[in-house]
Amino acid sequence: MISSLPNPHNAVVLIVDDAPENLSLLHTMLEQAGYTVLVATDGQTALERVAKFTPDAILLDALMPGLNGFETCRLLKTNPLTQYIPVIFMTGLTESEYVVNGFEAGGVDYVTKPIRPSEVLARLATHIKNSRLASQNRQAIDAAKVAILAVSQTGKLRWQTDAAMHLLAHYDWAASWQNNEPPLEIFNWLQQPELESLTLNWQDQRLILSKLGGTNDGTQLILLKEIDAPKDMTPTPELIMQICGLTHREAEVIHWVTLGKTNRDIGEILELSPRTVNKHLEHIFTKLGVETRTAAASMIASKIRQRVDAI
Repeated sequence: MISSLPNPHNAVVLIVDDAPENLSLLHTMLEQAGYTVLVATDGQTALERVAKFTPDAILLDALMPGLNGFETCRLLKTNPLTQYIPVIFMTGLTESEYVVNGFEAGGVDYVTKPIRPSEVLARLATHIKNSRLASQNRQAIDAAKVAILAVSQTGKLRWQTDAAMHLLAHYDWAASWQNNEPPLEIFNWLQQPELESLTLNWQDQRLILSKLGGTNDGTQLILLKEIDAPKDMTPTPELIMQICGLTHREAEVIHWVTLGKTNRDIGEILELSPRTVNKHLEHIFTKLGVETRTAAASMIASKIRQRVDAI
């Protein structure tokens, strides 16, 4: 019997169909199964119903006059308040083109007409259960204030935590991402499974994206973390001494070499004889494993870049 079929507790279903006979059949079937039922006869009315009362799932006719089911679904999925509602398309059209259109519009499933009650109820129960579980997980993540978002294989946003939404609001390119146009750098990164993380620099901030794993439907979970971008590290004597293992005086000498000073200039600045400057340079070259002033300056610049990248 219909009433014995699975039904999530207190679930509300919106039926959208322009055919009165279909509405009557579905309404009776769902009420007997214990669902609370909302009804709309066109896409625009469906959007108005959802704006007033959020259902747990929507049974949506694909082809209707005016705003058809595909466009209605797309509008639902662009609204942060309704994008998570599972939409099951109802259609008599089984050609692959229409099935693909339904999934591309954001539908999670479809049933064909004439409606088979047991099939519809079983699919509804499954999708409502999954949706509620996903919602609980999102709420738990939001409560932890963790910035996580989920994207499709093409980089389109499927959902995001409040923390992720607030974080992305600081980045100009994120606006296009909100409109399902992923930044090219992120799209390319998603196409390379071997790359686990991506770092994006923006003004004085650095955003690190890390892949957390995927789901069966191809959704990729991404963790976002923002840190201050490291400041430029100029080759001061103290820094050179630290990263190159030189004495303070040697670091002073090579510091002025990196600034283009001659031995005579360095001697005058540090109050050293040219001979002493040469002796310091000989020791520096030995420690750095180089033979010329140019090579020493290049070596130091390289070590500083490595230090910056490691931060």
